[in-house]
Amino acid sequence: MSFENLGLTAELLRAIREQGYTEPTPIQRKAIPAILTGKDIMAAAQTGTGKTAGFTLPLLQQLAINPLPKGQRPVRALVLTPTRELAAQVGDSMENYGRHTGLRAAVIFGGVKINPQIEKLRRGVDMLVATPGRLLDHVGQKTVDLSQIEILVLDEADRMLDMGFIHDIRKILALLPSNSSRQNLLFSATFSDEIRKLANRLLDQPELIEVARRNTTAERIKQTIHPVDKGRKREMLSHMIGSRNWRQVLVFTRTKHGANRLAKQLERDGLSASAIHGNKSQGARTRALAGFKSGDIRVLVATDIAARGLDIDQLPHVVNYDLPNIAEDYVHRIGRTGRAGNEGEAISLVSADEYRLLNDIERLTKTKIPRVVIKGYEADPSSQAEPNQVGKNSSRGTQLESKKGAAKNRAETGRRRSDNGGSKSSRGDTGEKQTAIKRPHKHIQRQHSEEKSRSPQRRSRTKRDKEIAALLGG
Repeated sequence: MSFENLGLTAELLRAIREQGYTEPTPIQRKAIPAILTGKDIMAAAQTGTGKTAGFTLPLLQQLAINPLPKGQRPVRALVLTPTRELAAQVGDSMENYGRHTGLRAAVIFGGVKINPQIEKLRRGVDMLVATPGRLLDHVGQKTVDLSQIEILVLDEADRMLDMGFIHDIRKILALLPSNSSRQNLLFSATFSDEIRKLANRLLDQPELIEVARRNTTAERIKQTIHPVDKGRKREMLSHMIGSRNWRQVLVFTRTKHGANRLAKQLERDGLSASAIHGNKSQGARTRALAGFKSGDIRVLVATDIAARGLDIDQLPHVVNYDLPNIAEDYVHRIGRTGRAGNEGEAISLVSADEYRLLNDIERLTKTKIPRVVIKGYEADPSSQAEPNQVGKNSSRGTQLESKKGAAKNRAETGRRRSDNGGSKSSRGDTGEKQTAIKRPHKHIQRQHSEEKSRSPQRRSRTKRDKEIAALLGG
C-alpha cells in the first residue's frame, strides 16, 4: 500500500515525497484513514513506527479542506506533549508535511523566553503544539484562545499522566469546546489496562488502533543484559565503547546528577560526552542534541526526560546504565534505536540491586532478555541487593532519599537567591531574565521546569489512577 491509497491530498503527498517516504508504516495505514473520518482515536504503537506522522498528516488535511473565512485564524488544533523535545519533533513534522497547505503552526514550551511565543501567537496560527505548563502560562497571560479547538491530540498520553500533568490537563480540557464538538486523538507507545479504561470514558466512542501487542519492544532491536558490579559500570561502559568502536551511543541514567557525573567521567576517559536532562537549559539541551546528531559528541547521557521525542536517524546503540524504576520506560528508552525499519542494539548494565527492576521489565514485555557476561567484568557472586533500593516502588528508602534531595534543592535555591541579593527574578531554564512580562510566582515555578518536579519514579500508579478517575468523574 502507498500513501496515495490513504486518501491524502496532492499537497500532502508532495510533501511526503519530498521527505523521501514512499510507503506508510502499519500505524499510519490504520490511523490516517480512521482520523480522516472524524472519529475519536486511541492508538498504541511501538515507538519509532511513525505515529507522529500518523496523526499529523490527517490533522493537516482536516484543517486544509475545511478553511475558515479569509482573515480569521484562530487556533483550531492543539497537540499536547509531555516534553520539549517531543513538542519540537511534532512541530517539525507539521512544518515539513504542511509546507504546501498554507497552514501555520507554533510550538510553545517552557525554559525559553515567552515573548517570541506571544508574538507568533498574535500573528495567528492554525495549529499549536505545547507542553501543558507553558500553555497554561499563555492562558494566564491571555495570549491564547482555546475556545475554537476542533482537534485535540494527546501525544504520549501515558507519559503525561506519569509525570503528574493530570491537573494541568484538567484545566486545559475545561477551556476547550465540549467533547462531542471536537475530535480527540490519544497516541502513545504504551497503554496500561487502567489508562485504556479511563481513556474510553474521556473519548467519544473511540476506535482502538494497535499494530503490535502492547508494551512490546521493536523486533529489530537486539537486547542484551550484561551483569556487572555497580562500582564497575562506568569502567565497563568505557571499555565497550572503545573496544567496539561505537561512534554514537545514547546512555540512560536514573538521575540528573548521575547523568552529569557519568558524562564528566567519560570525558576523562577520552570519550566526547554530554548530558541532557530537565535541569539543563533549553539552549544547552538543543546544542547537546545537535552535537550528538552531527557526530561531534560520541556519547549522549540522558535521563528519562529524553526517552520521548528524541528522533535520531539510524541510532545504533542505546545503553541502560541504570535500569528505569518504571518498566514501561524501558520500552521508550530502547525505542530510540531500531527506528523506521533499521537495526538497533539495546544493552543494559545490571547490578545485583536492579534484578527486581529487570524482572518487572521482562514481565511487562513478556521477553527473557539474554544475559552475557563480559570477560574481566564478571559480577561478584557474593554481592547482594542493597536494602531499600530494589523494586519498582521501594517505598521508605526512596521517600527518605527524595526528602533529602528536596531539602538540598531548597538550600541551594536559598543560596542562589542570597547570591542575587535576595531578588526573586523571573527566570526560565535559560537563566535569562524576562522583564517584559511580570508573571505570577506559580507560573515562574512551572516555567522553570516542565518536568523537574514530576519524576515518574516518585509517583504511585495507584495514586495516579485515582487522580485520573477523579478527573473523569469516576
